[in-house]
Amino acid sequence: MAEAPKRRRKVTLRTLMRKMREGEQIVQMAIYDYRSAVIADDLGIDILCVSDTGGMILFGHQSTVTVTFDEVMMMAKAIDRGSRYGLRMVDMPYWSFHTSAGQAVENAGRFVHEANAEVMKCEGNRHHAQNIEAIVKAGVPVQGHIGITPMRIAQLGGFFAQGKTADRARELVDDAVAFVEAGCFSIMTEVTTQEVTEYLARTLPVPVISLGGGQGGHGVHIITSDLMHLYPEHTPRHSKIYTDFIPIMEDVFIRYRDEVRTKTYPGPEHSVFMDESELEKFARAMQWDSKLEEIEKRRSER
Repeated sequence: MAEAPKRRRKVTLRTLMRKMREGEQIVQMAIYDYRSAVIADDLGIDILCVSDTGGMILFGHQSTVTVTFDEVMMMAKAIDRGSRYGLRMVDMPYWSFHTSAGQAVENAGRFVHEANAEVMKCEGNRHHAQNIEAIVKAGVPVQGHIGITPMRIAQLGGFFAQGKTADRARELVDDAVAFVEAGCFSIMTEVTTQEVTEYLARTLPVPVISLGGGQGGHGVHIITSDLMHLYPEHTPRHSKIYTDFIPIMEDVFIRYRDEVRTKTYPGPEHSVFMDESELEKFARAMQWDSKLEEIEKRRSER
C-alpha cells in the first residue's frame, strides 16, 4: 500500500530559522496572481512574495516606481486566496514607508488587515532603518532588501551589480547590519557580488536570501515571470529561463484566431443544443421558417 503524502506544515519565521541552522535552502518566489500562488503553495515554496514587479508584468508599468499601493494590494489579496502554507510576504511599494514611521506602520498594517499578509519586504539602505524598525515594533516582521533596489535605481546609476569594490561592499554590509538591528528577520541581496552575500550569511544571525547574489546565502528568491521569460523586454543575467512561455502562448493564440476565422471553433462538442421538440416550438413561436425547414429535412433523412 502506497504511503500517504506527508501533509505540509505552515511556514513560519521559526521554520526559516530552523532551515538556516540545518543548512536547508529557503525557496522564495515573487508571485503575482491566484493561480501561480496555488501552484507554488502546493509545491512547497517557502515564501510567496507579492512583488511590486508584478505591476510591470500584469499592468504594464515601465518600472516599479509607478506601481501603486492599490495595485500591490490587489495582488496581495489574490495571493492570500491562493495559499495556505507558504509565508505570505508583501513587497511594500514605492513611497509607502519612506516619509515617516507613522506612514510605514499604517501601510504595513493595511496589508496585514486587508490582505492577510504575514510579513513585509522593504528595500533600501540604512537610512530607511528607522521606519522599518517602527513596522517591526508594531508587530509586523520585515525582510530587508539591499543591493540593487529598483525604487532607487536613479540614485544607484542604473541596473549594475552592487558590491564590486571594497568600499561599496562595506556599505552594503552596513545597510544589512542596520536592517538587522532594526529587527529584520531576514536580508535579501539583489544583484550583489557573491562575496557580499556569502559574508552576510556567515556573519548575520538571520537568513540571507539571494536574488542574483550568487551562492552562499541561506536561500534564493526569483521572479516567477523571469523563469518563464514572460518579460522579454529585460532578461536578467541571474535568471535561468526554464521554459519560454511566449512562443507557447503565440502558438495557442494563432491557432485560436485561425479556427475562429475558419469557423472550425467552436465545434459541436463545444456547443449546447435544444431538444428537437423544444426547438420546433421555439421556431414556430418566432416564425423562424428556415429553422423549421431544417428540422423537417433532418426528419426526412432519418
